[in-house]
Amino acid sequence: MWNYTEKVMDHFLRPRNVGEIAEPDAVGEVGNITCGDALKLFLKLDEAKENIVDVKFQTFGCASAIASASALTELIKGKSVSDVEGINNRNIADFLGELPEEKMHCSVMGMEALQAALSNLRGESDGKMTTGDHDHGDGYDPDGIDRIVCYCFGVTERQIRDVVKGNGLTSVEDVTHYCKAGGGCGGCKKDIAAILEKVSEEEPEPASEPEPEAPKKLTNVQKMMLIQKAIDDEIRPGLQADGGDLELIDIDGDTVTVALRGSCAGCPSAHITLKRWVEAKLHELVSPDLVVEASKG
Repeated sequence: MWNYTEKVMDHFLRPRNVGEIAEPDAVGEVGNITCGDALKLFLKLDEAKENIVDVKFQTFGCASAIASASALTELIKGKSVSDVEGINNRNIADFLGELPEEKMHCSVMGMEALQAALSNLRGESDGKMTTGDHDHGDGYDPDGIDRIVCYCFGVTERQIRDVVKGNGLTSVEDVTHYCKAGGGCGGCKKDIAAILEKVSEEEPEPASEPEPEAPKKLTNVQKMMLIQKAIDDEIRPGLQADGGDLELIDIDGDTVTVALRGSCAGCPSAHITLKRWVEAKLHELVSPDLVVEASKG
């Protein structure tokens, strides 16, 4: 028994936007009912062909497949085409709260249906990306990246690479969970392992973080001007609001001597005011090395 979230069960039992659109602007079709799950996505756009005003789906599959398709329609309905182009399977899974790892291929199917529909919208394809279909047109290279790796589910090397890179997969079992490859007879598992190794080798080494530049040392004149500005613009107005005030007496290196005036003068919490307000503000606005002291005069 799969451990589904309440949101998955809600979208499974009460799926949104089920059906088809009579005259859609785009259609995306993925999967194959003879191999397992299948999903058909219909898009209707506004007159400017910029925003998705309606979306419907038909699916054949399990609870996760239905919930993922329903979630996808909620994610894209009312959005602009440019806004939905970056939606991936992780967005669908996150929308549902969570999907069991073994069912992540359902969210991938939703992502692929959207990609197929957008390809159809752009006039690049007929919107069909069905597993088990070996007719990839003139550009199909049976020995290249579009070769079928898993014949049980018709999964290509490109599809495997996409889910590996998009989800940070590291094992054959992970790949099976995300796109079903290897979940049939198992004869392709060695090929999947080889693809994982190739993808790992192709990944660039993470760039090392540049060393943060050391802050430039302030000249005495710069320091004095910044301290005076911080006192006049930030510190004094706050004290004056409570009937108090502050006077800058001296600056000696990193030591700032001040005198509290008005209601602040002689206040039992004067030391706290100097440290937690005046000194803290000067640390924030000028330098963390500054020390504030009260004038003894």
